[in-house]
Amino acid sequence: MLSLAESCTGGLLAAVLTDVEGCSHGFDRGYVAYTDDAKHRLLGVSAHILEVHGAVSAQAAKAMVEGALAASAADIVLSITGFAGPGAAGEEPGLVYFGVQFRSRPARAERRRFCETSRAAVRLSSLRTILSLLLGRCAAIQLAHHPVTPARRGGMNAINAHGHGA
Repeated sequence: MLSLAESCTGGLLAAVLTDVEGCSHGFDRGYVAYTDDAKHRLLGVSAHILEVHGAVSAQAAKAMVEGALAASAADIVLSITGFAGPGAAGEEPGLVYFGVQFRSRPARAERRRFCETSRAAVRLSSLRTILSLLLGRCAAIQLAHHPVTPARRGGMNAINAHGHGA
C-alpha cells in the first residue's frame, strides 16, 4: 500500500493516482499538509524541525514520510514539500524536497531545484520526479533482494529466439 504526504503539490499526486481505476488496492491515503501547523498536527513534524530547518528541507520531507507511515497501513510513503512559485522574500521558487520511505527502512530525502518558476510547471516537475524516485527505489530494493546473476541474465534459464531453452 502507498500513502502520500503532499505540500506544494496540494494533493495533485493523490489526484493522479486516484484517476486510475482500482487504485484502492494499492493506495491507502494522502495527506495535504500545506501549512507548518498542518505538517505538525497531521504528520507529527516537530516544531524544532520546522523552526530550525524550515518546512522546505530534507528534514521536513523525511519527517513527513515518517509521520504518514506511522499513521497509515502503507508499506511505502512519499512526501513532497517545496516552493512551487513566486512567494515571500527568501523563498526559492522551484526548490523542492522529496521524501521516500519503505516500511522497516530509513526515510530518505532528495533535493531538486527546478528551473521553472511557474507554480504549474514546478508542480508537474515534482510529480515526474517523485514517481521517478519511487521507481528507482523499488528497482534498487528489487535488485538487493534478487541480484542479477549470470544464470538469471542468460545461462540455462534463457529462451533463445526459437523459444527453446539455451
